[in-house]
Amino acid sequence: MISRRLVVASGLATFALPALARAETPRLSLTGALEQGSLIVGRTMAGAHVTFDGEALHVSPEGIFACGLDWDRTKAARIVAGFTEVDQAVRDIVPIVRQYNVQHVNGLPPSTVSPPPDVLERIKDEHRRLAEARRTDSEHVWFADPFDWPAPGIMSGVFGSQRIDNGKPMSPHMGVDMANAEGTPIHAPTDAVVALTDDFFLEGGFTLLDHGHGVFTHYMHQSARLVKAGDAVKRGDIIGHIGKTGRATGPHLHWGMNWFQVKLDPSRSTRTPAPPRA
Repeated sequence: MISRRLVVASGLATFALPALARAETPRLSLTGALEQGSLIVGRTMAGAHVTFDGEALHVSPEGIFACGLDWDRTKAARIVAGFTEVDQAVRDIVPIVRQYNVQHVNGLPPSTVSPPPDVLERIKDEHRRLAEARRTDSEHVWFADPFDWPAPGIMSGVFGSQRIDNGKPMSPHMGVDMANAEGTPIHAPTDAVVALTDDFFLEGGFTLLDHGHGVFTHYMHQSARLVKAGDAVKRGDIIGHIGKTGRATGPHLHWGMNWFQVKLDPSRSTRTPAPPRA
């Protein structure tokens, strides 16, 4: 298990998905956007020991591993694959810097923007549960395949935009929003196990999917949750319906991604075209 710091802000300003970058040597390849807020999928020789900034990573028997770049990271990340005590492959990844938008959201219920003390305690408890679930370092390698967009719609919110909610500056938006009619099906973007699902105060109807090695995606504001914790789902399975529960002004899906506690941009790991932007 890898314990990583909780990142409270994540980011993106452009919605066009860049071509996935590939950095490789004969014994170490890295696939991903290699931008701030992007997931990196690594492949190396079976049996290799891999570290990310000096911390050991979970490596599958086939040599597959995952890591991620913080939304605001500027310094190089060092990935080292060790084959023997003296034989190593080293990659230094300088994150591509992104520019992030500012987004004003008005009409939110005041209690979701400035919750009273008792509600704040509920929110803290719910977020503790989420952080604990995201510490899981499972054996699955479903994260290694690019993801599908989980629902159709209009992209109404982008990753990393500075949010001004009801005129109050908030943390950057840590996911991608797709607006569509209430009841629109939400599909699993790739295979997963349901790690957690519940109705939360801010997130509303919430589902967390475990894709392996600390890579999770989550689905917020659902009007219906159709899976339960422990369920195995396949790419394309319907896991819930778009809604407007929690802190929301209208029906939409908030789709997020984590590598343990590091917030990532799921739109940077997709194989299917992005929906049109509002």
